Amino acid sequence: MVLYTPGRTSTYPTDPVEGGIRAFFLGGGDEVGNVGCILEDSTGTRLLIDYGLAPTKPPKYPAECPPVDDVIITHAHIDHIGMAPWVAGHLGARLHGSPLTASVSEVMWRDTYKVSKIEGYPLAWDRRDMDEALHSWVTHRMGEWFDIGAWRCRFHRAGHIPGAVMVEIETPEARILWSGDMDTRDSPSVLGAKALECDILFLEGTYGNRVHPRRLDEERKLADRVLEIVDRGGTALIPAFASGRGQDVLQILRREAPNLEVHYHGMGTRVTKHWMDHPEAVRDPKGLSKTWRWCRRVSSKSDRRKALEADAIVTTSGMLDGGPAIWYANRLRHSANNAILLTGYQAEESGGRLLLDERKLRIYGDIVPIDIEVDQLSLSNHGGQKELTDFARECNPKHVVIFHADEESREALNILLGEEMTVHLPPNQTEILLI
Repeated sequence: MVLYTPGRTSTYPTDPVEGGIRAFFLGGGDEVGNVGCILEDSTGTRLLIDYGLAPTKPPKYPAECPPVDDVIITHAHIDHIGMAPWVAGHLGARLHGSPLTASVSEVMWRDTYKVSKIEGYPLAWDRRDMDEALHSWVTHRMGEWFDIGAWRCRFHRAGHIPGAVMVEIETPEARILWSGDMDTRDSPSVLGAKALECDILFLEGTYGNRVHPRRLDEERKLADRVLEIVDRGGTALIPAFASGRGQDVLQILRREAPNLEVHYHGMGTRVTKHWMDHPEAVRDPKGLSKTWRWCRRVSSKSDRRKALEADAIVTTSGMLDGGPAIWYANRLRHSANNAILLTGYQAEESGGRLLLDERKLRIYGDIVPIDIEVDQLSLSNHGGQKELTDFARECNPKHVVIFHADEESREALNILLGEEMTVHLPPNQTEILLI
């Protein structure tokens, strides 16, 4: 059970920093997700970047954060924002982020709280902490400088999803760039990230060992597969993450096959409304509005039943760990004309990974065989190996810290970049000093 005692169970070093930049990963250093990292220098300026949880079963939590006054949240995915209410509620910290990230945060936190109650897993914060967090936001536009202690910071577009930021930090000793989750490729929802020269680059490495296929080819492949399924009289079930992937899929299908009947269900419908309130963060706000009118949103039990006759159903959860996707999979699995199209990362022990590996799915407590077609497409909004290495070289840092990656991905990037810059592969809860 995770019940932090502020200031008593933190593993963060107590000695002051005498020179350089101290980086200490509370989580997300040698793993995907669960991100939280403390940066500190000799001025006494201390900053936490992200504080998430890994939505596995049971969830994984980062180590307890030491006292901080300021937290930068790079984007509103739960593995980066899920534990932020604890920092705000127990440490009184300010949360810095883009206006869209702040706007979407309540949707993400309320869903996390609800799921914790349903699944019966411990959560270190409660609704009072969430209320504190919602009132602690300080938002900043892209390119706008702001001060944290002796440091100057500003946000740059990260590409990953609308509202996601990279963080540029000017300290007395170094210029730091924190990539957050990023992609230099354009997606239907957001334009890609641009490199920025720096001394120290913190680079996410989720797909450091994978070369992505051309994105447009994968987008056309998605539409072609849906059309094949429809032509044989079936329905395509497309599990999709609520913030980013679902909206991408809808825009791809409207562009490539506008005559399809596509139904949209789940938390993504609420997230999309926040996106449309922040058109400055979206690549094509008019196109997104047209897509919103084009798809059919599911909002009732009768809508669910109607969706079973649709050409495609786009719905949460993206890893098939719950949500409406399980309800639809249970009803569509009996006809070989139907298919499930996975479009995103499927974590170890997730429902989607079980489906890929064993053609089985957890449905309401039972492990059930799934005898319909299952395909996986590469529509990731994380940069692949080429994007990451090209980006790192353009940034031209002295040091690059690879985080948010498993051992295989980190080592692949280490091999490719190690002769050009000093590469660090930080374990969790271990100090690294960058000078």
